[in-house]
Amino acid sequence: MYTIAVEDKISCAHSLLGYNGECARVHGHNFEIAIVLKRQSLDTYGMVADFKEIKKRLRGLLEKFDHQNLNDIPPFDKILPTSENIASFIYRELKISLPQLVEVRVSEQKGSLATYSENEYP
Repeated sequence: MYTIAVEDKISCAHSLLGYNGECARVHGHNFEIAIVLKRQSLDTYGMVADFKEIKKRLRGLLEKFDHQNLNDIPPFDKILPTSENIASFIYRELKISLPQLVEVRVSEQKGSLATYSENEYP
């Protein structure tokens, strides 16, 4: 099995409305996002996928959120913009065009990481 990962960053604000804690107030993060793709065998060019193309797709999805308040942008105007929900959203949006996608990781700060995949863990 071959695996590649592509990373990108966005800076944005959000709040967790209704949450009992500091995160209920508007605050910001420099989110680090990684997407992981896997293939059983390499393509005719010896790759899982073209890094440049994967980075372009990820950037295309993320740019509407960069330097924005996530609570103002769908789908986070309806669901809380937690790292877990952000990871799930990115996965579902990219999986349509990237069938090799197996995992999305979102870190809002060093030491805090949320992961979404459709694989079941024991």
